[in-house]
Amino acid sequence: MLMLADHTPISLAKVDVLILCGGLGSRLRPIFHDRPKGLALVGGKPFMDILVEDLLRQGFRRVIFCVGYLKEQIVDRYSARADAEYRFSQEDVPLGTGGAVQNALPLIRSNPFVVMNGDSRCHVDFKELYAFHHLKAAAASFVVTQADQRHDGGVVCLDETQKIRFFLEKSRGNVQHGCFISAGIYVLQQEDVGRQHMALPCSLEHDVFPTLVNTKSCYGFVVGSQLIDIGTPERYWKANEDFHR
Repeated sequence: MLMLADHTPISLAKVDVLILCGGLGSRLRPIFHDRPKGLALVGGKPFMDILVEDLLRQGFRRVIFCVGYLKEQIVDRYSARADAEYRFSQEDVPLGTGGAVQNALPLIRSNPFVVMNGDSRCHVDFKELYAFHHLKAAAASFVVTQADQRHDGGVVCLDETQKIRFFLEKSRGNVQHGCFISAGIYVLQQEDVGRQHMALPCSLEHDVFPTLVNTKSCYGFVVGSQLIDIGTPERYWKANEDFHR
């Protein structure tokens, strides 16, 4: 059984997960326009169902959806489920990913808590991630993976202790040797995110994380899993192809 340094068994049942799923999904409108991006079908199943089922398998029992565009579909779908506690942080105007987290803080009970994108997937053992976050006494832990051929994600460079040297969102250049790409999964501390009051809308990636990395001890948790996202038509179709392999 995986334990923390003080020999406390790790239980994820009381750890909150925020799923960011309020975006407009504008780039996918040519494929579908009748649903939020997170409910796009991948392998015949709504993409967020795939994410939620993995969270439940790993022991989470409290999920908070940060909803905006076509939010009623997400609220109706998950409020009808009884396999976990589902809550909804609703925004009437786009707040950005940073604003969505700020808006959800009153609903968050756990500290730390997990944040993940509702339109991407990268398999991670969350108990190992949670133990890593505590061992490092991190203000934030980023799940990172190899960039492969992608050069448009958040670039995360680590030192020999896995502390983040710098974070650069949506880099278009080649990823430097020793750097990784952000998987869009984070473990955050309420006190470090909550004190960053910024004008809305604001972005985790552009506004919150650069300041956090420069002022606090943030670490990268390296996984070997592939990053899959459905944010563009090309990646959406590829996700469907990979699902059937």
